[in-house]
Amino acid sequence: MTSAQEPVVVDVLIVGAGPVGLYGAYYAGFRGLKVALIDSLPEAGGQVTAMYPEKQIFDVGGFPTIKGRELVANLVAQAAPFEPIYLLGEQADKLDRMPAGDDGPDILVVTTSSGTPVYAKAVIVSSGIGTFTPRPLPNGSSYENRGLSYFVPDLAPYAGQDVVIVGGGDSAFDWALALEPLARSVHLVHRRDKFRAHEHSVSLVRDSTVQILVNAQVREILGTNMVEGVDIAISGQPEPLVLSCQRIIAALGFTANLGPLLEWGLDIQHHRHIPVDSAMRTAQPGIYAAGDITEYDGKVRLISVGFGEIATAVCNAAHHMNPAMSVFPGHSSDIPPPPPPAPRESALSEQSVPAA
Repeated sequence: MTSAQEPVVVDVLIVGAGPVGLYGAYYAGFRGLKVALIDSLPEAGGQVTAMYPEKQIFDVGGFPTIKGRELVANLVAQAAPFEPIYLLGEQADKLDRMPAGDDGPDILVVTTSSGTPVYAKAVIVSSGIGTFTPRPLPNGSSYENRGLSYFVPDLAPYAGQDVVIVGGGDSAFDWALALEPLARSVHLVHRRDKFRAHEHSVSLVRDSTVQILVNAQVREILGTNMVEGVDIAISGQPEPLVLSCQRIIAALGFTANLGPLLEWGLDIQHHRHIPVDSAMRTAQPGIYAAGDITEYDGKVRLISVGFGEIATAVCNAAHHMNPAMSVFPGHSSDIPPPPPPAPRESALSEQSVPAA
């Protein structure tokens, strides 16, 4: 971790260390560029690490199936030979420009939430939906970390437990499927009789031992110090249903916030998506975007699509920094593997950076 106030000097700064950002770190290294990644979460992997580490992912090329945790570990290992700098638990805050005149592109200066200045010739935003906060379960605040959770980073604590999952989206059904073989019992509670989850996941849960309660809402969490049960109101039933449980997972969605990015002068649609052209350029020179945060005609929000977008962004950023560099780097199979890591300077001269 780089200490606060100590300048970080790189060629490319990637905002967002989820799977797309991590692949961008590899690809920047492949192009001979020094790269840093910044993410508000304390670990690399973005939403996958925070929310779906045990989820099986089926739509990444070359992997019939892979757990989210394993995908992130592989991406970190893929980028490791190029020694990316990780600024985790930090938010990209203020953006400034240092005009370079006729000698090249402006130097972009991004100050982090801890006050660390990062100097780069290009910035790629791959922050997905930005920072995200789970929607709280009503009357549940006093039970947080005492049996009530909003994410499931580790399945082990749920083994042999009675679990109630509240929600009707993909997260709720994914966790129901993951926990069904481990937990003593799993109930899924949803306020409607229609689900937002993928139909295949719904079908798998219906065919499992998970008990689904529809048109139902948790009225009260029971227990003195820890979760001991829930009081559930079910539409059409005069008496509430009381379930004994030791674990509750509230999968009620989350609110997203792009935070300081909204002040960067980018064209942001509905406070959520950044329009880009075919080179992944945004409306701000030197700033590119890739992954779920981008918007263009025909956009498909998949990890596999984001991988291609950030490779495109890196290659065009390389050409932006140095017009002598071709946008197309050639195929990696035609290039020798990278040598063992060795100290190397950024294309952005240290002498051009003011003293901290």
